[in-house]
Amino acid sequence: MDKTELRLDPLTEAWTIFSEARAVRPSFGSVLHESGAPNPFTPGREQFASHTLHESRSSDGWQVRVTPNRAPALRIEGDPTRHPDGFYDHMDGVGAHEVIIETPDGKAFEDLSLSKIEKVIVAWKFRMLDLMRDPRLRSFSIVKNVGQAAGGFITHAVSQLLATAIIPPLLKQKLEIARAFYELKKRSIFEDILSEEIRNGTRLVYENNGFALFCPYAARAPFEMAVYPKRQCPDFHGVSDQEIAQLADVLQAGLRKLAAALGHPAYNLMLFTAPSRTRRQDHWGTIESDFRWHIEILPRLHHLGGLELATGCWVNGVWPEVSADYLRSLELGAE
Repeated sequence: MDKTELRLDPLTEAWTIFSEARAVRPSFGSVLHESGAPNPFTPGREQFASHTLHESRSSDGWQVRVTPNRAPALRIEGDPTRHPDGFYDHMDGVGAHEVIIETPDGKAFEDLSLSKIEKVIVAWKFRMLDLMRDPRLRSFSIVKNVGQAAGGFITHAVSQLLATAIIPPLLKQKLEIARAFYELKKRSIFEDILSEEIRNGTRLVYENNGFALFCPYAARAPFEMAVYPKRQCPDFHGVSDQEIAQLADVLQAGLRKLAAALGHPAYNLMLFTAPSRTRRQDHWGTIESDFRWHIEILPRLHHLGGLELATGCWVNGVWPEVSADYLRSLELGAE
């Protein structure tokens, strides 16, 4: 009989259904064989993204560039005040949507040198700090969509920064759960999760002095991974220079292992960080102690079906202990 199990994610209180019967071959292939849209991000095509918000240069030219998204989901202009619309509420789409061009050449993020990955992380931090000067903006997200199955339709290595005048529902849910856990137990749920993963070890993939990379207990997809900092800090922009180097190491290792394990799958990388705080005493009074910024890496191997959409439960055919064991076994080549 095929084994089945339900596992609860303590951070989102969402259930994942594990079923051996669903352990089938991925529906989506390697991103290496995809033909993307025309690439506007290579040297010599700067006119397609001419407004530079941040740039890291070397003697060979630019290494990392940040530009506004040409098709932004949100714009700086507008009024973030909520207005009634009959029974409903609405507001202007106030925010910022930027593209971080991670390299001038065609290399994948994980194939960049550690020093170049560090420059990308610095760009994330720099732009986040700059946008935080706008008091209308409350929440800041970094996302990488690699492969068409993950929403990436240009093959160049890029990430995106989205700043919003609202706190998105998923982040708000995590904030609420972290706050409630802290009120009950007087410690951070992130510290408890991290301590358990390091103590147990069966889902741990890689770690260094600053970060741990592991497959979550209630992983939504085969080979899903999470990156937790070992130092308590709610804000990604509080990352130190030493932690930037350590984070580059963890991301390179994790993404290289993922590429080797699944033959360069499509994936989403998502960075969650605490919202900016208002001067008034607000709902997030213990956020410095209860929340911790973190990264999730979600391979996109199958279409979401009606079962997932109807129940809100992900269905996974590979237990995270199996994924982590295989990922740990993969040897990484020299940089």
